[in-house]
Amino acid sequence: MSFLQKLFHNERGVEPVVLINIGVGSVAGAYAHYTEKGAPTLLYTRRLPIEVRKDELHEKAMLRALAILGNEMIREGTPILMRAIGTGRSDTILVSIDTPWQETSVRTENFERNHPFTFTKSMVATALEKTRASTPRKILANESIIGTILNGYETRDPYGRKAHRASVIVLTSLIDERIAGSINATLRGIFHTKHILSIVGSSLRYQAMRIAFPHERDALILDATGSIISISVVHKGLFIALAEIANDADDRSWVDKVISEFTSIAEKHPLPRVIFLLARDSEIAAFRQALEAGDLGKLWLSDDPPKIVPVLASHLGGIVRQTTAMPPDLELLLMSLYFQHRTP
Repeated sequence: MSFLQKLFHNERGVEPVVLINIGVGSVAGAYAHYTEKGAPTLLYTRRLPIEVRKDELHEKAMLRALAILGNEMIREGTPILMRAIGTGRSDTILVSIDTPWQETSVRTENFERNHPFTFTKSMVATALEKTRASTPRKILANESIIGTILNGYETRDPYGRKAHRASVIVLTSLIDERIAGSINATLRGIFHTKHILSIVGSSLRYQAMRIAFPHERDALILDATGSIISISVVHKGLFIALAEIANDADDRSWVDKVISEFTSIAEKHPLPRVIFLLARDSEIAAFRQALEAGDLGKLWLSDDPPKIVPVLASHLGGIVRQTTAMPPDLELLLMSLYFQHRTP
């Protein structure tokens, strides 16, 4: 980057970021930039299908599509980035990885003393390090604290406060070690940066949804964007349960599986009356119709079924901007929102 480019870059407080979404059927990428104030902006977006050849491993097809995507982003997107912010280079890549190469888990860490204590970040970091379990052939991609309770009350600004007891809810993302290495090597070779942040897609989308809809403190988030449907339960603003089921496009029994999971959740927790539905634009209407036909009202012990809210790109229009002519991509929009609010 030249001196003038650096000066322009720093004066505007711009941070360009590469966003990469890797799903079971497609890969997508975007150039986004962030300022100290204002919404993140997607300057360039691209999505390509993963085309598996005969007798080819899915992994190999995915990496080939990723390489094609990256090269197209360099060829087409870099000039757009240069015109917009004065540099065509990004030093940070955020990668969201979905099934079948990832897994997500949730755990709660508790802190209790006989006398009041000051709740600190270092205390939490030490506890997480001690309880973090290693998984063969998996790497820890991301570990996010998604809820903190002090003396029985949820607290959004907990550090430095006194407490007798505290709990943190931790969402952990694990990625296949070999796949992660291949993805990082591919991206480093194309974008020439070592600062690559990885996270499981379902974890990212859950956290982004909390940002996008902060006032819905009780909700079910039904994420059907990939081959695994994840169900996140949010109660009083806290993540309390996660379930995952297979989503076979040719098998309409997925609705029965979702209802079965709702039934299991209802045995332990009250079911929220709002269901946020995440799915591809081409599928979201059909998903909603199938759910509405499933007679969900019985689970809520009410004649009124829960409110199903299909989450569309237009819902994020006020908090994420897109200047490209391409149709808005919900997963990339949620990625840009997550990156803006993530905890380093």
